[in-house]
Amino acid sequence: MANYFSIMLVIVTVASGLIWLIDSLLFAQKRQDRMAIAGNASSGTSELEQDPQLPWLVDTAQQIFPVIAFVLVLRSFLYEPFQIPSGSMMPTLLVGDFILVEKFTYGLKDPVMRKKFVDLGQPERGDVVVFKYPVNPSLDYIKRVVGLPGDTVIYRDKQISIKPACDTAENCEPLKKVDLKFESRGEVYQQFAPLEKYTEQLGEVSHQIYKKPGRTNHASRYYQQPGTQADEWIVPEGHYFVMGDNRDNSEDGRFWGFVSDEHLVGKAVAIWISFEFEREPDSVLPGWVPTGVRFERVGGII
Repeated sequence: MANYFSIMLVIVTVASGLIWLIDSLLFAQKRQDRMAIAGNASSGTSELEQDPQLPWLVDTAQQIFPVIAFVLVLRSFLYEPFQIPSGSMMPTLLVGDFILVEKFTYGLKDPVMRKKFVDLGQPERGDVVVFKYPVNPSLDYIKRVVGLPGDTVIYRDKQISIKPACDTAENCEPLKKVDLKFESRGEVYQQFAPLEKYTEQLGEVSHQIYKKPGRTNHASRYYQQPGTQADEWIVPEGHYFVMGDNRDNSEDGRFWGFVSDEHLVGKAVAIWISFEFEREPDSVLPGWVPTGVRFERVGGII
């Protein structure tokens, strides 16, 4: 849907711009000449603006082109809003959070074919990224970057271990478990089970995650990469391994593999508004109507 909207924006921008340009080159001067002959020219203001015979299509194009062009540039190359529809990134992001995604962090892409034409950087470990779901690119997903190109990532006993990519054997770091610190238990329940909150250190990024206590083994459903174990992945060049912060309630790279650079949309940088949707079952209001605003959540994303 988001890509269809981008295509529509491009079509409307190009069409309105062409209408304005063609009218300026071929028809505007003729109208002014007719007005001058008829004695309808006005002083001190643009005759084109005063022309009562300006065609409706041209007038509309002149009015909407600057606005649509501004929205296209802003949305395609700078920032784009997204809504969080699920709890897979809890506690970092909640259902009802509306976030801003920085589009230029990882490079500039054309809004239609999504081909990168300017490379400005790559994701870093711990970044929260929005990307096109590899299984169905028409959907936008949001997860946290865990593995970079060349990394070996293992998820075993509900803990991440990473061996960073290296050029030579002398520069290789050993496989190391990601630091975890227990914080609390029971502030949120999932399927009637209290979730445990931990602080996790991914590279330079310290953030919080949820884990469901007990033995939950989904390894039989994990994406099986040839030459590795069921809970182990080696990130290919030009790809990234991502996971949700709500570890036992996230359909992420463990189940479908890797995110390619061409599928990256941008980096999630801020929550600009957050709505609550909690209401009684007998409420007459539809489910999409907010019941409150969580102003305390407005701000940056860790």
